[in-house]
Amino acid sequence: MKILIADDSRVMRQIVIRTLRQAGHGGHELVEAENGKVAFDLVQSEAPDLVLSDWNMPEMSGIDCLSALRAAGSQVPFGFVTSEGSEDMRKRAEAAGAAFLIAKPFTPEAFDEALRTVL
Repeated sequence: MKILIADDSRVMRQIVIRTLRQAGHGGHELVEAENGKVAFDLVQSEAPDLVLSDWNMPEMSGIDCLSALRAAGSQVPFGFVTSEGSEDMRKRAEAAGAAFLIAKPFTPEAFDEALRTVL
């Protein structure tokens, strides 16, 4: 399985990767993107099985990336790993087609629970 991790912080991408491993999902091929625009392009060229994205990023936000992917016909499972998990954001994510939203700080258990719904 190929997982695309999109976050403008390299450190946060590494934390997400470490948490994936701790949750028992470390054997997957990982691709990284530093913003939503790069993530959008990588979905087209790399065909990941799952996208894990931050919400707020430069160039293109995560929610805009998800909307653009859905408008382009992509149905790749897409989940948010973001600092804010308000009810409004959760509703917007779901309405845009996100499979889940994991709010920071997160745990390996939260990752495992969310990923079991899409893997």
